[in-house]
Amino acid sequence: MSLPVLKKDIALEFDTEHARARLAAIVESSDDAIVSKDFNGIIQTWNASAERIFGYKAEEAIGSHISLIIPEDRLEEETQIISSIRAGRRVDHFETVRLAKSGKLVNLSITVSPIRDEKGKIVGASKVARDITERIEIENALREADRRKDEFLAILAHELRNPLAPLRNALAIFRSGKANESMQAQAREMMERQITQMVRLVDDLMDVSRITRDKIKLQKERLTLSSVLQSAVETARPVIDSFGHYLKIDLPPEPIYIDGDKVRLVQIFSNLLNNAAKYTKRGGNISVSARHEGDEIEIHIIDNGIGIASDVLPRVFDMFLQADSALERSHGGLGIGLTLVKKLVEMHGGRVEAFSGGENKGSDFVVMLPAASAGTGEENSNKNKTEVKPAGTRVLVVDDNVDSARTLGWMLELQGHEVELAFNGKDAMAAAERFQPRIVMTDIGLPGITGYELCPLMREVPGMKDAIFIAQTGWGQEKHRRQSKEAGFDHHLIKPVEMKKLEELFASILLSAA
Repeated sequence: MSLPVLKKDIALEFDTEHARARLAAIVESSDDAIVSKDFNGIIQTWNASAERIFGYKAEEAIGSHISLIIPEDRLEEETQIISSIRAGRRVDHFETVRLAKSGKLVNLSITVSPIRDEKGKIVGASKVARDITERIEIENALREADRRKDEFLAILAHELRNPLAPLRNALAIFRSGKANESMQAQAREMMERQITQMVRLVDDLMDVSRITRDKIKLQKERLTLSSVLQSAVETARPVIDSFGHYLKIDLPPEPIYIDGDKVRLVQIFSNLLNNAAKYTKRGGNISVSARHEGDEIEIHIIDNGIGIASDVLPRVFDMFLQADSALERSHGGLGIGLTLVKKLVEMHGGRVEAFSGGENKGSDFVVMLPAASAGTGEENSNKNKTEVKPAGTRVLVVDDNVDSARTLGWMLELQGHEVELAFNGKDAMAAAERFQPRIVMTDIGLPGITGYELCPLMREVPGMKDAIFIAQTGWGQEKHRRQSKEAGFDHHLIKPVEMKKLEELFASILLSAA
């Protein structure tokens, strides 16, 4: 009668062994390090993930003291963990650092549980350790990005406020009525410089946004390097002169040709020249040189300025990085100029590198661009051009910002056009019927109606079907340009509009229609 009981015992023993085997397989295949030790700290078991994380084979670890993987300054943690386990308390998700065989510190989240014998007595500890190094690195990167973002916003506010004080002072000088012609002329020049600086800051921000979303399209043409560098020097000259620097340009006598977007190439080199000027002590030296290097053109912009520290050099093209982050020592800029340089150079199929001997040992920025063969270039395309100035025309300016509308109207009147203003959609429609403008310049964000909605409505006004519509707005992203085109606009300008660019656009419109 005992046979059934024997079969039951055998089945139970088989199930127990099977469960143990499955448990052992689970432990061995776990992504977490699973380690057991006795109360003396001697390692009893060591799974495959423990080998992977800590670098010790099982035969090296088992029988060794757990201090094998504990940094000296963390040994007290082990005492506290053992104390908790002896008291029957589990240690959950304790984040710490342990030492791998290679000497590398590993960030871990540790859970430690008591091990009990058949009678329930606690005889050791089982540790499950999860490698959280990647998570910690991501968190640190996010914290650093957040810190740099906050610093960038502070710099942005600082840089945008800077021009406001001299602009306000200049206005006070004009209002006083006591300034002589020389003072007024200098004040006007200063206002132009400060406004140009503010526009450049905003343009840089927009460019970074467009480049990171791959929205910039290069308008390539055959160019000479000398013409590009000449324009870049003209752009950077006010900053260079304000610091009293000596600029030397050394180019080969024969023409060097590049296939590229002149606006963007000038932006590259003017940014580098501005940086050289700002980070070189007054009265310093800046040099620009170029040479053929195989199928490439190698351009150096060298200064004898404050240099770049060795720890900053590998990150000098990173977004929002400023070598000197102290605001009181900031030389201006948002820390995005070099990021723009790198991305624009790469868009031209080139590369840019920075070299420096360290602090106060100057800098050398090297731009490598593909060389182009001699051919039809800008110097040929511009030959025999005769400047033809078209007659003025009727222009309707629509903008709810009264100051913006009036000043734009004055600019157009100075160019010989007849101008009428409207400050909302209703008045614009009435002006279109009465005034019959040939060109309409309208803001997008109007009260009660958007420029996108106003444009097709105005085209329905008798006599307005063939009018030229120009969107002039602070919105300059690709989607805004697309929306204005879909709404029927012929051109899209970003505020503030430069008088020279406005004159060139109107000349192009009127001459093509002549």
